[in-house]
Amino acid sequence: MKLKSARGNKLELELLYDQQTIKNKIVELAKRIDEDFRDNKHSLVLVGVLKGAFIFLADLARQLQTPHTIDFIAVSSYGDRGSDQGEVKILLDTRQDLRNKNVIIVEDITDSGRTLSVLSKIFAAKGANQVKVCCLLKRGGRKSAVNIDYCGFVVPQQEWLVGYGLDYQEENRTLNEIYSMKKPV
Repeated sequence: MKLKSARGNKLELELLYDQQTIKNKIVELAKRIDEDFRDNKHSLVLVGVLKGAFIFLADLARQLQTPHTIDFIAVSSYGDRGSDQGEVKILLDTRQDLRNKNVIIVEDITDSGRTLSVLSKIFAAKGANQVKVCCLLKRGGRKSAVNIDYCGFVVPQQEWLVGYGLDYQEENRTLNEIYSMKKPV
């Protein structure tokens, strides 16, 4: 598929995961979460990492049978060029009191897991009963700094992905499927 970006770049995209494949994986993840939290006495809070996780979080939340609430956090850990800058900055913190609650951090994609590791420690320090991580996509070939409790797909290390919350220069988040992007022309 070929698209033209708002900046005038021509993008060539290759389909990785279609809508049905994504939906099936989310149903599978929701069933696993429901099983894990079926008899738990503590409230469950899904914390979406903005901006990329908002579509995945919405679809996952609608599939869950376990009662839960939703919150968001926005962080910055990458510079303009996508390189790891070594520091995680919280741009928007959660609003709920996380004491004695089970927290699942919901992320679109993880590379090194370093940001998720920092967030896990922050939520534990806020008194969360337990903190788990749910990622739709995880880069293959790398050891993660955090345990990914619920992982949808393992994806190629070097490919830039767009769609279903994933962006390229803030564009293409709302594509219904996930695509691998060739370099812009």
